[in-house]
Amino acid sequence: MVKISKAMKAMVAKAPQSKDPLPLAEAISILKSFPARKFDQSVEIHMHLGIDPAQADQIVRGSVVLPHGIGKTQRVVVFAKGDLAAAAEQAGAEVVGQEDLAKRIKDGWTDFDVCVATPDMMGLVGPLGKVLGPRGLMPSPRAGTVTMDVARVIAEYKAGKVEFRNDKGSNLHAIVGKLSFEADKLSENVQAFLQFVNGLKPQAVKGTYVKSIALCATMSPSVRVSA
Repeated sequence: MVKISKAMKAMVAKAPQSKDPLPLAEAISILKSFPARKFDQSVEIHMHLGIDPAQADQIVRGSVVLPHGIGKTQRVVVFAKGDLAAAAEQAGAEVVGQEDLAKRIKDGWTDFDVCVATPDMMGLVGPLGKVLGPRGLMPSPRAGTVTMDVARVIAEYKAGKVEFRNDKGSNLHAIVGKLSFEADKLSENVQAFLQFVNGLKPQAVKGTYVKSIALCATMSPSVRVSA
């Protein structure tokens, strides 16, 4: 049996008892009313979609730059050579490399948040899929992380770009800010994320696309939000 801490029990008691979703502003207000922790918690959004994840034409995947960032400096590594490698270094990439970086990752190093690669490097990066894929770090053209414009992509991730992809249960998960953010900034981030995801609705989906939305902090109960 899973034990629930006293702090969590207190937050659950304080959370809305009704199962009806709440307006976004009210949901954020409730999150911010929970007892503070010793660290600045991330605010996460969780969406359940009316898609069939087994169908390739119903995959929902992308990346979006949130207006107020996510309150975290993302660590970016880049596979590039020549002038593009130099551009990546100037743009602030933590590590830029080729075979040396591939070996380091193959040996188990994944202490970074984003992996970017130029198209000509994918032959080198492809075999790393077993390491990067399960961690959601594999470069992808659809996510914009396979690109010649490495400087722009690095700048976007440093500014607060988030990447997402539905899981096998038709759910999307992403960080949309920090609990210390002002309520209106959190709201704008959430609205930007929702608007972007709504724009990705697969044509093959005929029924309800967004079935439920919930917000939570790193160590708090979730609060359902109106679609």
